[in-house]
Parts: sequence; C-alpha cells; structure tokens
Amino acid sequence: MNKNPKNNKLKQLLKIIVLVSSLFVIACDSNRLIDENKDLPVQGWNYQNKLIFDVPITDTIAQYNLYLNVRISADYLFSNLYLNLHTTTPAMQKQTERKELILADENGKWLGKGLGDLYDYQVPVKEKFRFKENGIYRFELEQNMRNDTLSGVISSGIRLEKVSQ
Repeated sequence: MNKNPKNNKLKQLLKIIVLVSSLFVIACDSNRLIDENKDLPVQGWNYQNKLIFDVPITDTIAQYNLYLNVRISADYLFSNLYLNLHTTTPAMQKQTERKELILADENGKWLGKGLGDLYDYQVPVKEKFRFKENGIYRFELEQNMRNDTLSGVISSGIRLEKVSQ
C-alpha cells in the first residue's frame, strides 16, 4: 500500500480549515441566546404536543429578535403553517400569538432552504423588542392547523438573539 504524502498534507490542511471555519462561525454567533429545534414524531405533530423552550433573560435593556424555526419534508400537504406561540413571563403572565408561516409560493414552490426533500425555514416573528423583567421565559409552540395531527413537519423550534449594537 503506497501512501501519497501530498494527499496526507492536503487532508490535514483541509481539517485545519474546517476547524478554523467552524470556530469562526461559532464566535460570530455570540448574540444567540437559544437556537434549538425539537424533532417531532414520525406519525405527525399533534396539536396537544407543545414544544417547550425555557430561556433565561438577564438583560432587560438589550433588544432581541425572535424567530420560529421549522423543517418540513416535501410530503407536507399545505403551503403555510399556523403556529400558536405561547409566552409565559417570570411573573407567570401568559400571552398567546397566532403566527402564519408561508412555506410555498402560489405555484407550490417551497420557499425554504432545501436539501434533498427537506426544507428549512427561519421566520422572524418579533424584532427589536425588550423583555420587561429578568428571569426564565417559557416559549411554547403549538401547531394550529385544522388537522389534529399534522404530518410532514420534521422539527420546529425557536431562535432568540440579542440585536447587535
């Protein structure tokens, strides 16, 4: 077996480039508080299956952006997705907002970033807002379509980030 030293050096260089690039991407995303998705059952997302995300907030002066994340398969039957976003403050005050995510255009072309038959969406729902108090905020996502169990949704979640000054 004849090993080519040029190939080994090239592989080592490639590993270093990937490592440095990964560290750079992580460092550039320092404003992110949470960017988490939860996988949904293969049989579908039942409306009773709320996805829960607890986020500690320590800065009430900063502004934040909130996004909803969704991954669907090409088997998803609709061009949109209605979600209820339930927010509970540290003082246990609750608020619910119904959000519509447009997933396909009028011709049925998926608008998300695709890889194979999967499409990812990150949709802004609140921009440049402030939290009123420090503590743990609970965000719950609930599918709000007409089907009790919604097939074709692979995962969903939230991203919360501080706005760069």
